[in-house]
Amino acid sequence: MKAILLLSCPDRVGLVSRISHFLFERGGNILDLDEHVDTDQKLFFIRIAWDMDGFSIPASEVAEAFAPLAKEFNAAWKIRFAERKMKIAIFVSKYEHCLQEILWKHSIGELAIDIPLIISNHPTLKSLSEQYDIPFHVFPVTKDNKIEQEQKELELLNLHQVDTIVLARYMQILSAQFVNEYPSQIINIHHSFLPAFIGGNPYKQAYERGVKIIGATSHYVTENLDEGPIIEQDIIRISHRDSVKDLIRKGRDLERLVLARALYAHANHRILVHGRKTIVFD
Repeated sequence: MKAILLLSCPDRVGLVSRISHFLFERGGNILDLDEHVDTDQKLFFIRIAWDMDGFSIPASEVAEAFAPLAKEFNAAWKIRFAERKMKIAIFVSKYEHCLQEILWKHSIGELAIDIPLIISNHPTLKSLSEQYDIPFHVFPVTKDNKIEQEQKELELLNLHQVDTIVLARYMQILSAQFVNEYPSQIINIHHSFLPAFIGGNPYKQAYERGVKIIGATSHYVTENLDEGPIIEQDIIRISHRDSVKDLIRKGRDLERLVLARALYAHANHRILVHGRKTIVFD
């Protein structure tokens, strides 16, 4: 079993040494270590993974054993275990490209996740979910029933003990109450290179502005639309010859890849959220 520590705290001398020594004393073999210091804010960030085989503390007691050291560092931290797959719920509407990419990568073992269900506000993609034998639940949403439907969705998510929600081009704005149930656990794909062209129809906005590149951005969802901490981005060049339809066609390739990369990083515990930013360890 592989354990992973993600930690951030005020920077000081000897942090890497102290954490490494904690593992060494207990028989931990470090498999991967990546750290970063924000020199402006004087903050330290680390991701460290170690082999639990031969570790003197059972997995159930590791967090308790590490807590005094974390308290000394005044750290924000968490310990996860790679073999314990995250349970992911995918939210979709009518566009299939992002959903198809995730389901395909999951089916060939590239994403270490479980997908117990897919939720949609339309029945359009039910047949795709059936191809992968994943239960598909439809909750039609209107302005009059939005809160009621979200409550039903939350009950279903709790029933399946879902860790993370992926909005794979889900064309609904989640309420603040819903978002607050999953802080830094809802991943969205936005079809532009944020912070440019937020909100709806960004490809049309980009076309009218005459940009020479378009992009896609995956980010954590917050109460502020399209302003959550950014996880992954990519771009592609376009020209004056491209129509809005061309931008959409090219952009969809970016969307599916960017979202899948963001989910991969999240599922492998490679992201630390700090305020409006993320530290994403390679």
